[in-house]
Amino acid sequence: MPYRPVRMGAEESVGRAAELRERMAERRTVRRFSADPVPDQVVRDAIACAATAPSGAHQQPWTFVLVKDPEVRRRIREAAEEEERVSYAGRLGEEWLAALRPLGTDEVKPHLTDAPALIVVFQQRYWLGEDGSRRKHYYVDESVGIAVGMLLSALHLSGLAALVHTPSPMRFLSEVLGRPVNEKAFAVIPVGYPAADCEVPDLVRKSLDQVLVEI
Repeated sequence: MPYRPVRMGAEESVGRAAELRERMAERRTVRRFSADPVPDQVVRDAIACAATAPSGAHQQPWTFVLVKDPEVRRRIREAAEEEERVSYAGRLGEEWLAALRPLGTDEVKPHLTDAPALIVVFQQRYWLGEDGSRRKHYYVDESVGIAVGMLLSALHLSGLAALVHTPSPMRFLSEVLGRPVNEKAFAVIPVGYPAADCEVPDLVRKSLDQVLVEI
């Protein structure tokens, strides 16, 4: 099918890019959330944006589970903290623990119950038909990773805060949420507004010169 979008003028394009860069520079990972509800449609639209991500062979190997039920969020937190206790007790290894210390993280994960919504992202390792037949998916990690990046951008640009939480292992998420055998948990993303007393680490991002190579 033809694809002929209206070409944006150079001046407008430069202006939009500068505005987007400035807004995205304000994005921070938040671990302390307000319990205030967020507009459901904003979250749904952000997920819809994520689902436009490119994917290997256009197989779209992702499932987004939106969890608002307080009891289910409580069960997720309990299971996540159980795994995190083991990890912080030594499973992560000293090098990884040392890298985490400046961020002030530990095995207690209040964001899983404080935030009014969780988006649990699953990767579909293969397509599973109703008759049990299977079809291989390609570039699953890359595809779902791109979709999560687009999801975080959409949430931020819509005025919401988020956190990418990856307890390891994450098999409990499939059990709690009743997902099929072809799906594997990729990340838990609490979504909401920062708490009134929210603080974030004083971090410095690499400059463009440090991350860009022009040839």
